[in-house]
Amino acid sequence: MRTLLLLCVACVSLWAAYRHTNALIDEDSPYLQQHAHNPVNWYPWGEAAFEKARKEHKFIFLSIGYSTCHWCHEMEKESFTDETVATLLNKDFVSIKVDREEYPQIDKKYQQLYLSFWGKRGGWPLSVFMTPEGKVFHLGTYIPKEEGYGSKGLLQMLPAFASLKQHPDRLKTLTDKYMAATGKGIPQKLFKAPVTKGWMHATVSAIAKTFDRKNGGFGTRPKFPEASKIGLLLDIYRLNGNHTAYEMAKMTLDKMALGGIYDQIGGGFFRYTTDAQWQSPHYEKMLYANAEMIPLYVAMFEETKHPFYKKVAAETIASMQIHYMRDGLYFSASDADSDGEEGGYFIYRYEAVKEALIQKGMDAKRVEKALAYLGIEEDGNVDGELSHAHIAGTVKPAGLEKVKTYLRSLREQRTFPFVDKKIITAWNAMMVKALFVASKIDPAYLEDAQKSLSSLWKLMRRGDTLYHQVLWGKRPKQKALLEDYAFLCDACIEGYERTFDPVYLKRAGTLGREAVATFYRKGRWYLSADRVKTVADFDDRYYTSPLSTMLASLLKLAALSEKMQYLKVVRESIAQGGAVLQAHPERAPKLADVYLRLTYGDVIIHADKTLLQNARKAIDAIRYPFVLSKVERSSEYLACRINSCFAHDGNITALIEKIEKAVRQYADDE
Repeated sequence: MRTLLLLCVACVSLWAAYRHTNALIDEDSPYLQQHAHNPVNWYPWGEAAFEKARKEHKFIFLSIGYSTCHWCHEMEKESFTDETVATLLNKDFVSIKVDREEYPQIDKKYQQLYLSFWGKRGGWPLSVFMTPEGKVFHLGTYIPKEEGYGSKGLLQMLPAFASLKQHPDRLKTLTDKYMAATGKGIPQKLFKAPVTKGWMHATVSAIAKTFDRKNGGFGTRPKFPEASKIGLLLDIYRLNGNHTAYEMAKMTLDKMALGGIYDQIGGGFFRYTTDAQWQSPHYEKMLYANAEMIPLYVAMFEETKHPFYKKVAAETIASMQIHYMRDGLYFSASDADSDGEEGGYFIYRYEAVKEALIQKGMDAKRVEKALAYLGIEEDGNVDGELSHAHIAGTVKPAGLEKVKTYLRSLREQRTFPFVDKKIITAWNAMMVKALFVASKIDPAYLEDAQKSLSSLWKLMRRGDTLYHQVLWGKRPKQKALLEDYAFLCDACIEGYERTFDPVYLKRAGTLGREAVATFYRKGRWYLSADRVKTVADFDDRYYTSPLSTMLASLLKLAALSEKMQYLKVVRESIAQGGAVLQAHPERAPKLADVYLRLTYGDVIIHADKTLLQNARKAIDAIRYPFVLSKVERSSEYLACRINSCFAHDGNITALIEKIEKAVRQYADDE
């Protein structure tokens, strides 16, 4: 009888969840599918929704999020499944749902406006209210159903917004305010200050102002890895020996790898933490976040030779390959929740774990020490008695690996969080580059990188068209964005540098040429070639700016292929970032790194392929950060700048000494 009752309850719940169906039902996006049975009459982004709004004289409610976003789920559960909220939205608004991973250019457009208008960053979900013509009159993030969290609730806001139709003057005042903010953040001032040790010192000092000297990282909370900032610090250190830059980078990498932002049991990084100590993550894992961290730990291993950094890189790669890879391609992200509990897959109850390990024959004292080392506490550190692992000790206790093996086995009995099986070209390319870079410390990753790049190119490059994303098992149909060209070009160049396969360099050249032709118009870069017309910016907060990445690739292509026209494009583009380079280089670290590369210049080592392969380790060990290699018919090694050679030698060690002398002299002149 009880079983029958439970079955009836389940059937009623299922009927309640699926008795509504809206226009999202035919969309591929997992995020849109999550909302396809909301009572809200959602539409996907497209002309049909805007035409309906104009025809019916309704306002537009645009909601932007992604499938593994915790607060997006919360807003859906609280408001978008609520009949009262749905009635208000359906009556006076045309509601559009956008997956920011499908349309990052749309997300960026309104995130830029949010930053310009409110003077702070937005986030997800992003809630945009517009006129039928697309003029914004309100921008918010998570909006509760009832008043709370410092915000009015949807139940109060929606009728108030609807009433604006009867008050055109008030509506115009609101839209004018947002119009005035549009484009406010686009820098125009040309950057003329030369790159000197003084400028680099000022840049490091600016970064140091937000550096957390106790916990590493930048700012307080929430705390993101900010990979491009760490990369800039390491390059400055390699250019001029700035130890402050090095210590900030090293401490941040150390603290993250020992903290809760790093999955101590399964490997890999969570997207961010809600605290300053790196201990309390939102449990989403993003492909891009992990892909960007791997090269940094490889670089720190090369710098220190400490196996800890190699271990972190290897564990992170393994976690991505186990849970997110299929046939060499990588899925975009996993959710924070598991079986309805945030972090449920990752957290542990002290007493249950301790008792089980003792029953397996482990000494009680050893168990206690191992759990204490992992920060798994009797009183818990998450909710109640539950704990999330982080390294809380300084000396590894005996039996630690046995405890970690058991904790991993517990996870195998749990439901792994939902994985968004979207294949995104840009994010896969980041992972491909990470694998190529990791081959410096383990040659086995070279084959992995080549297989992944081959699979990605085969899937997402059809004829002369590159595509942005596709759900696993489907055919791609959405054309590529600037980010796809930028990161794929970057990966191809890295592939050439690790293998000297001319196909990679040819592909990189094709992508660079197409990117300039498609996204660079009248001296300005755009994120897409569609009507959205979102201007590309240099923001590296969530992941490295596609524009800055594209400029770095164009500089490398200019050096490797002698395409001088790319230098002109890069100089013009950097001029647009003049204001931020002048006043706040710490806000655009990848752009600052590109400017260093442009100013100091690449050193290209030319030689026969066999000679270059034999000299691989020696070339990798060069301190100067801007070194490339290119295959040429030559019986000796040549060291060149983009338009002339300055040294040659049959011995790679002797040539490197000449290179280091030349770059030291240039640095001293500066």
